[in-house]
Amino acid sequence: MKHKTAQEQLFNRYYRIFIIPMIFVLYYLLSYMVNPYSEYWKKIPEATWNELGVHVVVLMIICWLITEISLLWARWMDKLMPWERWPVRRFVAQLCCQIISVFIFLSILDVVLSFIFGPREKEPVTTLEKLDEWQFIFVCVMMSILISAVHTGNYFLQRWKTSMLEAAALKLKAAELNEIAMQAQLQSLKLQLDPHFMFNNFSTLAALITDDKEGAMSFLENLSRVYRYMIINLNKDVITLKEELKFIQAYIYLIKIRHGENVDIHIDIPEELTEKGIPPITLQLLIENAIKHNVASSAQPLHIHLYVDEQQKLTVSNNIQLIPYNIPSTRLGLENIRNRFRILSEQEPEISTVNETFEVKLPLLDFKN
Repeated sequence: MKHKTAQEQLFNRYYRIFIIPMIFVLYYLLSYMVNPYSEYWKKIPEATWNELGVHVVVLMIICWLITEISLLWARWMDKLMPWERWPVRRFVAQLCCQIISVFIFLSILDVVLSFIFGPREKEPVTTLEKLDEWQFIFVCVMMSILISAVHTGNYFLQRWKTSMLEAAALKLKAAELNEIAMQAQLQSLKLQLDPHFMFNNFSTLAALITDDKEGAMSFLENLSRVYRYMIINLNKDVITLKEELKFIQAYIYLIKIRHGENVDIHIDIPEELTEKGIPPITLQLLIENAIKHNVASSAQPLHIHLYVDEQQKLTVSNNIQLIPYNIPSTRLGLENIRNRFRILSEQEPEISTVNETFEVKLPLLDFKN
């Protein structure tokens, strides 16, 4: 069972201050609208102040009791027969109960008033007096129905506000959970890159230490720059293309040491697009993927080209000359890049083969600090 909000508790506590005077005024309005020619309206100007005072007090008590009875039925049926489950049954049952309860209340009231003020004079009741009595009963029933309508309207308003708040809270919670999951997935994907990159360079460094110590120092320096870049950007999801290209320059030096002129990497990217965003280490992974799966020799050099096409997409292309034997896959490569772009922007790279050239087109992202 849900707890009532502070606003509902405040409404339940102070509703009498507003509803009972409103019902009092409403009684006179309805009575006049039902029969503006009643003898009742002619007697009011002739009544004394004491009579008027007694009349007002009695009528206020009647309005208060009708209000309490109406709200009692409404609250009881909110638990027994809620609107959400049985709307038609609830409407019919509440209407019948209110009409019957008003008749019973007025019958008891007539007995009480007779006991307090004495029985009525035993004179024949005229048609107009009988009509006034029925009009009084009708007005009391209408007041009871209107009170229930106000309660029901407030009930639906509070339920609507609660459902809207709950929906907003659930939406916010879902967004937070989605962001947490996205960050965790990005973190996992980025952490997978380190061993894939490092293992391809340790054997080269070991050979240089034996044959060329100066070259080994230079290689190690660039390798440390590359690895420092990866550590610094580990917690970043998007960086500027300018930062990625600086990293690639250091990485190209490592490629040249490992493969010499067998791998030709050409970069042709306009300066004005370097402030766009890209997931870190994307270009390194694409270059490494091209070298891993293609022959790179003096007789068959591998050409890798980085440029921006007509659609403002960053394209990484290489000539296809696949290695004739299978290389065990680490299951990173293109799937890794595809997942990262999908998580960050709901866009995926375009992968195609055109005229013996393998191309990967990457959407450039809006970079925000």
